[in-house]
Formats: sequence, C-alpha cells, structure tokens
Amino acid sequence: MRQPKPVKRLVRRAPRDYSQRVRYTFQGLFLVLNVALGIQFYLFVRHFESGGQTPAVTRPPGVEGWLPIAGLMNLKFLLVTGRIPDVHPAAMFLLISFLIICLLFRKAFCSWLCPIGTLSELLWKLGRKLFRWDLTLPRWADLPLRSLKYVLLGLFAYAVGSMSAAALSAFLSSPYGLIADVKMLHFFRFLSSTALITLVSLALLSLLIKNFWCRYLCPYGALMGLVSLLSPARIRRDPDVCIDCAKCARACPAGLPVDKLATVRSAECTGCLECVAICPAAGALELSLPKRRRIPAWALATGIAVVFLGTVGIAKLSGHWDTHLPNDVYQRLITRINDFTHP
Repeated sequence: MRQPKPVKRLVRRAPRDYSQRVRYTFQGLFLVLNVALGIQFYLFVRHFESGGQTPAVTRPPGVEGWLPIAGLMNLKFLLVTGRIPDVHPAAMFLLISFLIICLLFRKAFCSWLCPIGTLSELLWKLGRKLFRWDLTLPRWADLPLRSLKYVLLGLFAYAVGSMSAAALSAFLSSPYGLIADVKMLHFFRFLSSTALITLVSLALLSLLIKNFWCRYLCPYGALMGLVSLLSPARIRRDPDVCIDCAKCARACPAGLPVDKLATVRSAECTGCLECVAICPAAGALELSLPKRRRIPAWALATGIAVVFLGTVGIAKLSGHWDTHLPNDVYQRLITRINDFTHP
C-alpha cells in the first residue's frame, strides 16, 4: 500500500521581514522624484511657450529617463564611436544605471524604481481589494501575450541597431530629436482620444490582471529581464527547510511557481522579495548569490541606491549630464513644435 507523503513541520519561524517596507519607500521616493521632475520640466517648457511671461526654470536632465529610445541610441553611439553624445546624455546614463542594477540584482529596476511599475502594482492591489480576486489568464493565452514585449523590444532594437553612428547623430541633432522630451510631455498634456482610450483600457486591465502592462507589453521591462538572466543573484529555495505551504507562489506578482523550484531563473522575476517576505520558515527562501551567500533587503536597497546615485554622480562630475542647448534654440523649437514630426 502506498505510504502517504510525510508532512513537514515548521521548526523555526522566520523573523519579521521588513523588505517590503524598504521597497515601498524606494518606490514612493522615486515616484515623487519623477513627479517633481515632471513639474519642473513643465514649468521650463511653459516659460518658452509664454514668450518669457512665466518665470524661467532650469531644465531637469533627469526627465530624459522617459526617453528610453534616446538612451538606446546614445548607448549605441558611445559603443560605436567611443564618444559620449551631447544631446540627451542623461537618458543614456540612466539606462546604464538601470541595466547595471538588473545585472546585479535581477530585474529590480521594475519593482523598486520604475514609476510605471509602481502604478501598475498599486492598480492590481487596488483591484484585488475591490474584487477580492485576480484574473489569471490560462497558459495558452499567457505565453503568447508575454512574447509581445519581446517582439516590441526586437523592433526597437532592430531600428536602433540598423542605424549608423552618423544617422544616430543626425537624428538626435534634428529638431525632432532635440525636443523629443518636449514631444513626450505634449503627449501627456494633449492626449488624443485614441491615447486616452488606450491608457484607460490599460488601467482597467491592470485592475484585473497583475501588472498587465509590465507582464505583456513593456519593451523596457523585456530588456531588463533579458539582462537579469546574467545576474548571479537568484531567489533560492531550500527543500529541506521548506514546509510546502505554497505561500511564496501565491504572493509572486509574476505568477512564478516558486514553491516548485530550487532556483528561480526566470526573466520575469523582479527581485521584489514578496515571496521571501511571506515565507514562514526561516532559511527556506532567500535572495542569494551562488553558494547560498544571502543578500538581505538592506544590502539590495543599498546596492540599488549606490548604482543609481553613483552613475548619476559620475555623469554630473564628468560634465556629461546636461543637454547644453541655448535658450534661443529652445525658444525657436518649442514655439514651432507642431512643425516637427518623426524624421
């Protein structure tokens, strides 16, 4: 007669976990930072739109974090020519910092810093409170949809990869390239009906499905996920200590079967530590380097901060943070912004 599988008993309860408080703090601070940058940039643009009637405000280079394509273009330009571009260099340095973070700490940019990721998380958690459930797509639908973000990434990578250094320089120095940041601002300021319907639809879907945009459509997240596959950091489970409660799998925002894996290698893992935070058995689940060298939440947070602030600091100290464009050029381009379309 087949013997029943012995039930594991909890021998040592895990200590209280503070990783999510630390992560939420990072998310909140980065979201506030982005809002502050957006307000300052809006005031900068309004000064030129009003013909100098509103106070002059310094342009915040950090707003270029919302120009990922410019960041990719400039990174290729640097790799091909060995020169740091003069237009939107901050976009490149921010991209580099995010790539390093994901290379070291999984796709942590998405769950610790990205403002879109933060809003997406707030939406699905709000949806869970409102509806008391999450809509989980069947595997036959989930897998093809997840491939969409890689298809979009491939299209962007092909477009940038096929451009020569001269073509990249010409694009970024064109009127459209010089004020791509203003074009981005105008997209949100003057939403078309199509854009509004799209954004509302994405928000509604995010209420019902965990991280809908991030999981299925974000090419930036796809890039970070591919880079994170090279990371030595992994969520690792000790089967001898695990009590098979499956709380980690239910808590995982990416829907990964953490309770069935010895090591989580998926590109969908964002290093959010939610699975570690909810695990009741001490030592059963942790973010670690090879040979079980544990990375505590404070070390992860410190590493993310050091990489981000260090990269920005290097860019500033080397004089490659600001886009040095004369005010008269901004005045001319911003007042004629509707004349400039994608080359």
